[in-house]
Amino acid sequence: MNKLIFTFIEAHKIDILEEWIRTTKDENDDRVVRVVSDQVFNSTSREFADLIITNLKGDKGDYHTRLKEFAEKVVRLGWPLTFVSSGLHTFGVIVFKRMEQSGVMTIENQRSLFREFDEWMTSMNIEIIGIYATTWEKTVSLQKIALQELSAPLIPVFERITVMPLVGTIDTERAKQIMENLLKGAVKHRSEVVLIDITGVPVVDTMVAHHIIQAAEAVRLVGAKCMLCGIRPEIAQTIVSLGIDLTQFTTKNSLQKGIEAALEITNRKIVNMEGLK
Repeated sequence: MNKLIFTFIEAHKIDILEEWIRTTKDENDDRVVRVVSDQVFNSTSREFADLIITNLKGDKGDYHTRLKEFAEKVVRLGWPLTFVSSGLHTFGVIVFKRMEQSGVMTIENQRSLFREFDEWMTSMNIEIIGIYATTWEKTVSLQKIALQELSAPLIPVFERITVMPLVGTIDTERAKQIMENLLKGAVKHRSEVVLIDITGVPVVDTMVAHHIIQAAEAVRLVGAKCMLCGIRPEIAQTIVSLGIDLTQFTTKNSLQKGIEAALEITNRKIVNMEGLK
């Protein structure tokens, strides 16, 4: 970095930071400023500006560590990449405007200063975009894994009886997750009866029914009985109209009825204690 530029930024750091924060807040869209308080926005913006100055100093070890931490914070806040890319551009505009106003930048040195500063900004921008993209991809990947695990849980409700409540649409990828969780869970919990509750599934078409039948067959092969619960009237009509054959396993219209049937299969039943008094 040109010594003249660095010296000027160091000498006017506070004023540059304040103007940069004000300008950044005015120029960013509501996605950035709406979801956090002014305090969080100001502290995060100041942290980014400090990162830029740290990079100017050439302390790459500390800079890379702090840049990674900053990228993770920005991704957690849900701020777009434009916050950092446009922020860097704004920083450069402010610096050159102030250098020109103070007379530090003249007609004679303007071209060389701009070329060197532009090379530095381009290099830093590429680095920031790369780290942001990597952090975002990692975060999305972890969230996707977590959602997949939560989207098809197998829950033990009684000894040897487990329930898998399904909510939302079922595509091929999710169907694979359902199959995997069913098989692992049935073996882990030593299930004799597995209840698949489709109360929260809005549409049961041929593909969804096919996946459910496959899952039921797979559960049967590991020694457990599969029961389909939560068949609403409109779902029943769709199944009949599509000619889907669900005769190979028991169906119930509610999870409550399914649990009662599962208890009978495992030689248990629900007893009303009031009647025994």
